[in-house]
Order: sequence, then C-alpha cells, then structure tokens
Amino acid sequence: MTVPFRFGYKASSEQFAPRELVDYAVGAEENGFDSAFLSDHFQPWMHDGGHAPATLPWLGAAGEATKRILLGTSVLTPTFRYHPGVIAQAFGTLGLLYPGRMILGVGTGEALNEVTLGQNWPDPPERFQRMKEAILMIRELWREERVTYEGNYYTVNNATVYDRPEQEVPIYIGASGPAATRLAGRMADGWITTSGKANELYTDKLIPAFDEGIRKADRNKDDVDRMLEVKVSFRPDRDAALENTRFWAPLALTPDEKMGVDDPVEMQRLAQELPTERAASRFIVSDDPEEHVAQIQRYLDLGFTHLVFHDPGHDQETFLELYGREVLPRLRAAVA
Repeated sequence: MTVPFRFGYKASSEQFAPRELVDYAVGAEENGFDSAFLSDHFQPWMHDGGHAPATLPWLGAAGEATKRILLGTSVLTPTFRYHPGVIAQAFGTLGLLYPGRMILGVGTGEALNEVTLGQNWPDPPERFQRMKEAILMIRELWREERVTYEGNYYTVNNATVYDRPEQEVPIYIGASGPAATRLAGRMADGWITTSGKANELYTDKLIPAFDEGIRKADRNKDDVDRMLEVKVSFRPDRDAALENTRFWAPLALTPDEKMGVDDPVEMQRLAQELPTERAASRFIVSDDPEEHVAQIQRYLDLGFTHLVFHDPGHDQETFLELYGREVLPRLRAAVA
C-alpha cells in the first residue's frame, strides 16, 4: 500500500472555542481539504484570547458534523494526563463511530500541559520511553481480548477494551528530534513534524533518522504517512498576512527561551517581546498563490506526503475559502 498525497487543516485549539473549531472542520471539508487535526492542550500558548477545549469530545462532535475527512490529534500525549488504557478505549470508540476516519497522533508532551496538574516533568529520555510503552500497550489492548501488561511506567491487569473497530486506528508519532523520528520509522503508521525550521534539520537529521527506522524494521517507506504541519499565512494583503502571525509568536521562541515555562501568562510575556518579523519566522507569509505554492513545494520535494496547513489568523473562514480556491488546486496539480 502506498500512502496517497493529502492536504489537511490544523484546527487550533489554543486559539478558538470548540464550536468554532467544529465549524472550521466542516468548512475544511467543504473547501476540499482531506483532513483536520486538533492539538491537545490543557493550556494555550497565550493567556489573552487563548483557548484549550478538550480534544476527545471535540473529535466526536467533528465526526458527527463531517462526512469524509480524516480527523486526528496532532498531537496528544498518552502518558501523563491520560493513562494509555483510557486512550485505547477512547480511540477504540471513535474508530467504531467513524471507521477509517480517525488518527491517533501522539507525542512526548510539553510542560505547559502537564506540570499545572501536579505531574512531575521528567527528562526527555524518560518521556520518550513512556511514549513508546504507551503505544505498545494501546496496540495490545486493541489486538487482544484480555491483556495483562506490566511495563516500567504503566500497568493493566486482565484488561479488555470491549468496543474496538475491526480497522485499527492508525498511530502517528510526532517528532522533532532524531530519536522519536527513528521510532516513527520503526513502528508508527505515520510520522508528524513541523515546518519552518532550517532545511538542514530535515535533510541531515530527521529524514535520515526516519529512513534508518524504516530500514531497521524492514518496512516499506511508502506504506508510512509522512505528515508535516505547514505554518502558512496567505492573504491578498501581505501586511495583513504578516500581522496575523503575532498570536503565534511563542512558536518563534527557541527551546532554551521557553524551557520549563508552564504558565501561559509567562509564555505570552516572552512572546510579546519578539519583533513581528521574528514572530513570523516559522510561517510562509505570502499574498501570491504561485509564490506560496512554490515555497510549499520544498516540503513535497523532501518526501512529505501529508501537508496539514496551520493559518494563524482569526478569520479562518477566509483562509479556508482562499486555500480551497487558490492553493489546493495548484498543489493537487503538482502531485498529480
């Protein structure tokens, strides 16, 4: 099986209320997008104007409101706020309700979402091992009727997920470093990463790590979805497109600048100190569709098969209509 090219929509749970996000998922479907992915935050990046609706009920609501598009998490952390067994049960139910349409995207987590609830925040190696163990437990719960699992971090005894779909929900691993990317190549149905970083990160580190994981597991690379969240700000007015990126200035903070920050108020303070040009540095900012598609093409050339577009503006209806009319047809022609 060769994965098809897909173009999706990133529903920003940090920026919009749940009903708005359902409406935007419907708008994405109506405007020709193939998927809609929701982030899973307990707290947003920005305190003023921020949102953080719960992901699991939202997926059910979006599934009822739409008919064909794929729906998933980009990403959910199944290791701190959730026990992996709870996620196995929840996505088993979602997979039954919307067969063939759900994707469970997982990651190692962020302090912003876990520390506030009193969780200890371990170093990256432990977070990595927790994620790997969670994936193994979730799959075993989907594949076996009675599961006893004693891991280093999680345990279930004689557990059964009674409602699980015949078509197993795909698990994608979100990764921005080589270790998790290698794991995605070895065991995931898809790999998720983000755009707007130095080209060398993709060409010299991430893609080689993914390919190494594929080789070690003796898998066919074309069977694994390679998903990229592409940060875009496309409007007829370039200045407006540039200004729209201000809400997402936290994305431009370096890992050292936001290391250990678990308060949206403090994250907002750090982000507001950045100039607009730096706030926009992770985004493709454009007012011309041909130029816009040309900049996106670099990610198709790198071998990504599923581009999920994140627009920072508050007028998402305009974005969905513009993209459906001006950008998606050009991208589909490029990969035809």
